[in-house]
Amino acid sequence: MDKIIAQADVCIILEGSYPFVSGGVSSWAHELIKAQSHLTFHLVFLVAPGANLTYRYELPDNVSDTTQIVLQQIPAGESRISGEKQLMAHLEGPLLRLLSDGGLSDLEAVQMLLTPHEEKIGSNILLDSRYAWEMLVRMYNKTYPETSFLDYFWSWRALLGGIYSVLLAEMPRARIYHSASTGYAGLFAARAGLETGCPVLLTEHGIYTNERRIEIAMASWFHEMAEDGLSVHRLPHQMSDMWVNAFTTCSRCCYRAAYKIITLFEGNQLFQLMDGAQRDKMMVVPNGVDVERYAEIKREQESRPPTIALVGRVVQLKDVKTFIRACATLQENIPDLQALIMGSAEEEKQYVAECQKVIEHMGLENIITFTGQVCLDDYLGKIDVVVLTSISEGQPLVILEAGAAGIPVVATNVGACREILLSDHHDAHPPSHGGAVTPLSNPAATAKAVELLLTDQYWYRRCSEGIRERIRRYYNKSDFDRTYRKLYDSHQPHSAADATLDEII
Repeated sequence: MDKIIAQADVCIILEGSYPFVSGGVSSWAHELIKAQSHLTFHLVFLVAPGANLTYRYELPDNVSDTTQIVLQQIPAGESRISGEKQLMAHLEGPLLRLLSDGGLSDLEAVQMLLTPHEEKIGSNILLDSRYAWEMLVRMYNKTYPETSFLDYFWSWRALLGGIYSVLLAEMPRARIYHSASTGYAGLFAARAGLETGCPVLLTEHGIYTNERRIEIAMASWFHEMAEDGLSVHRLPHQMSDMWVNAFTTCSRCCYRAAYKIITLFEGNQLFQLMDGAQRDKMMVVPNGVDVERYAEIKREQESRPPTIALVGRVVQLKDVKTFIRACATLQENIPDLQALIMGSAEEEKQYVAECQKVIEHMGLENIITFTGQVCLDDYLGKIDVVVLTSISEGQPLVILEAGAAGIPVVATNVGACREILLSDHHDAHPPSHGGAVTPLSNPAATAKAVELLLTDQYWYRRCSEGIRERIRRYYNKSDFDRTYRKLYDSHQPHSAADATLDEII
């Protein structure tokens, strides 16, 4: 007998984050759920095959249930069904558009074709059948015939496997569906809006398509040269185009389905517009922190060396190597420097090994420490400067947390970092600075900004007071909680695709 799941007030859809990864989107989701204690939440976790599924958070009491979807894993289903050939022929057009320049109507077409067969259909027919093979060959010839067929084959299976896993998964019952990103999570949210008629809400932290572009550009398999003709490097159409186009379509579907497209800062909105968002749905809701709690953290000043910290996962997007090289420059003038790399080292173990080799090569073993995942509160009193060398960010919570504790920050000019740290001409309050903003992948500039903070007491006090006041004024958690309470409490279920802002706010 199937389990009967009660309808939740809100279904939050999360991809590769909460509760399995600490910080960032996970911290946002955890605090959001706790703050809305009058509501019940059903959580949908989209995870990669083989992902570490150890909980990093204890789920709040108002989480009524969870659903886990493993991307690219779908049931085998029956080997044959009636009308199989016609089904695959009808799927071809909308699937082709979902991998290129499609939208919500194509998603709806695929869903309507799959729904009558959802208890029978799976990978046997959708990916492994004769008709799936024939569809694959036709799609290849229509789109990327000049590229390696083998590369196309595996990209096709991976992307469609992800789409099918989202479309064939169980749909929880909820009053509102809230996605924490576009991508596959956004695709699931768009499906929820189409299938249930309930409102869809999107909160985009970093821009999903931008982050995937960076990851694709950094992926070695897109650039391997070989004489056997399997390479896609420097061809008129690369497989990277196919991946980026597919993820852009996911964003477009989610934007169209959502009644409200929220991001953390204005700078993200230009990218959202470029990917198909509608301007009249847009809204900025900055992250917030409990400023009073962080203000109570006592700074430990006696008998300890100057200490800096990079707080974040040890992954390529955080560009930890630039932080390490900056430390090498800093220790020349600050020989007793201590540097902490604080975050999980479980996601990209090859990159972690590369970082450790750089540390050994530069002789920094006695200066840099990997702490692993720790409670930041236990360290904030011992840290003088927080450093972010990321090549992509949204609105980093660690800057808000450190700033609320009066710790200046040196960060790269990505996401909302400049907006958080520096005053501009739009700011009606007296000028204040919370640290420094540096160019991407520039260890020298990072080291110079950190050294100034560690050696100039007047500048340090000014930045410490400035960032504390900026966080208190602009990033107070009470404002964040109040905004989402209003968004959640003011809705009644209706067609998400046709919702207007006047009906909601």
